[in-house]
Amino acid sequence: MSDVVREIAFDTETTGLDWASDDRVIELGAVEMINHISTGKTFRVLINPGRSVSEATVRITGITDEMLVDKPSFESPEVVDAFLEFVGDSKLVAHNASFDRGFLNAELKRCGRPEIDISRWVDTVIIARQKFPGAPASLDALCRRFDISLESRTLHGALLDAQLLALVYLELLGGRARSFEFGFQSSVKNTELAKSQARQSNLASRLTQDEQSAHTEFIAKLGKNPIWQKYA
Repeated sequence: MSDVVREIAFDTETTGLDWASDDRVIELGAVEMINHISTGKTFRVLINPGRSVSEATVRITGITDEMLVDKPSFESPEVVDAFLEFVGDSKLVAHNASFDRGFLNAELKRCGRPEIDISRWVDTVIIARQKFPGAPASLDALCRRFDISLESRTLHGALLDAQLLALVYLELLGGRARSFEFGFQSSVKNTELAKSQARQSNLASRLTQDEQSAHTEFIAKLGKNPIWQKYA
């Protein structure tokens, strides 16, 4: 069986689009995957960014300043420590990873924590564009392509988007059938599966006498020493 591979499907929601200035993370969402399949173990936290949320963010996420006023800051152990513990040394799978990586690393830098190196990130946008050149590569578009329901996604949310991303990621790597490669464990060795059992007695012929005679006459018309007899 293949070695166990642990990855984290990851998403952020933010006050705006510019992590290099004063925009901050307001929500983290993460989903544990083992061998590319979600285990059901998740992480989600709302964060007080210490600044107002943009109108565009409120419109897209439904998250308002009032919802964040009593939430912990990113620097709080219940955010940064809990998140880093959940992630461990696993790779982070994100859609348009440069965006989420920029925001997450900016927050980690602010509180004196090491940034998560680019080598630990997997970008599903890049995978999608390689797999489907010229086709739309948004998360919504990929969900529709793979027939993943968006019924519950009336607003963007970090955890919901991470859960959808985990499903999309599996499809991008080969689809739901791929799970059988990791979920199937046989108690029988392959060599044993390959063995065939001899019948105790031959099956009775189901041909009638007329059918057998017709077959014999047909074979006789094919000439002497037909080629298949050489390999009989």
